Amino acid sequence: MPKKETSGKTLRITLVKSAIGYAKDQKRTVRALGLRRMNQTVEHKDNPALRGMLAKISHLLRVEE
Repeated sequence: MPKKETSGKTLRITLVKSAIGYAKDQKRTVRALGLRRMNQTVEHKDNPALRGMLAKISHLLRVEE
């Protein structure tokens, strides 16, 4: 069974709420995405691993395709 491709989409991810007061694993996920400060935006290629990270901290982020 071939892997499912997402046709090279990129996602713009913006940190809109601070991770202060949330669990350490959520803070680590924010850092792993490359987000250091509020309202910072990063771009990542869309893949299942990234989607899992976004689902874990969706309450802190704004995601645009």
